[in-house]
Amino acid sequence: MLNWYLQGGKESDVVVSSRIRFARNLSNFPFMTKLDKTAKQKIEEQIKEVTPTLGYGLKFMKLKDMDDITKMSLVEKHLLSPNFVLNKEDTGAMLINDDENISVMINEEDHLRIQVMNSGFDIENLMNLAIEVDEKIGDKLPYAYSEKYGFLTVCPTNVGTGLRVSVMVHLPGLARTGNIRKILEVINNFGMNIRGIYGEGSKAGGDMYQVSNKQTLGISETEIVKNLKLITEKIIEQERLARKILARDNIELEDKVYRAYGTLTNAKKISSNEVRELLSEIKLGTDLGIIKELDDLKVKKLELYTKPANLQKYLGKQIESYERDIRRAEVIKQIVREK
Repeated sequence: MLNWYLQGGKESDVVVSSRIRFARNLSNFPFMTKLDKTAKQKIEEQIKEVTPTLGYGLKFMKLKDMDDITKMSLVEKHLLSPNFVLNKEDTGAMLINDDENISVMINEEDHLRIQVMNSGFDIENLMNLAIEVDEKIGDKLPYAYSEKYGFLTVCPTNVGTGLRVSVMVHLPGLARTGNIRKILEVINNFGMNIRGIYGEGSKAGGDMYQVSNKQTLGISETEIVKNLKLITEKIIEQERLARKILARDNIELEDKVYRAYGTLTNAKKISSNEVRELLSEIKLGTDLGIIKELDDLKVKKLELYTKPANLQKYLGKQIESYERDIRRAEVIKQIVREK
């Protein structure tokens, strides 16, 4: 069985993935900003103790027991945050299952960051799963909660529900027709965030954007999901209209996507940044049925296994940057040739 990030999903021509995240803190400990190393270790021990009772095949792992490539491979899969991995303290842990669709960061910005993820547009089903996981942990370890404000978090923008619903969207049509700025303004006006593929502070790459709710206080979980669903449906509609406009000039579009395909599949060495930009064109061409040589699974494999850490995981060894660019080109050819 393929992991979620290699599977197809609903509306996956535009919505690459969906994520539900809860920020939670334990009631019997101060916030992370006031915690010393001993207290952080106690939190990790308490969570490790209850892990076998949670189900879902969740396993407890300490960051210090993982090698750097493994940690960065999880960042590339959006299962750990970059800042969490770069923390030099000898603390930090996570829960994760074999399918990697459930992960819990322990002692990141909050005591717990509970995440569930899936491919495509799947926020309603994910919400049900996230609530299940959240309630199971909350039954074992009481959360910091205020009758007036709701769940209490380190960052004021998470207080209330502590809920962040997000979708990763691929918007090459809107980018190439010059309508992306209008859409970004509409998203902001609807009280949504739009940012790069690795969250706050990161740059968008390959026409990929992450759309999520801003408001967590004074609004219910149901309303958050409903609002994000509505705005995402509008984004899907506008992106598909933009792609139809591009397809009117069929020769220009075919030329552009096949030039990208030719460069990707014939390069002798290639960087991960260049792959990301080329794959935006190639995914568009594959989704529109122009590129017949690839399917959705191959595109997803190319997206994952060309990233620096996951490339090294794929090859089973650590390699330096220059050699990575050479081996990346070889791995691309292998994936394209797969039957």
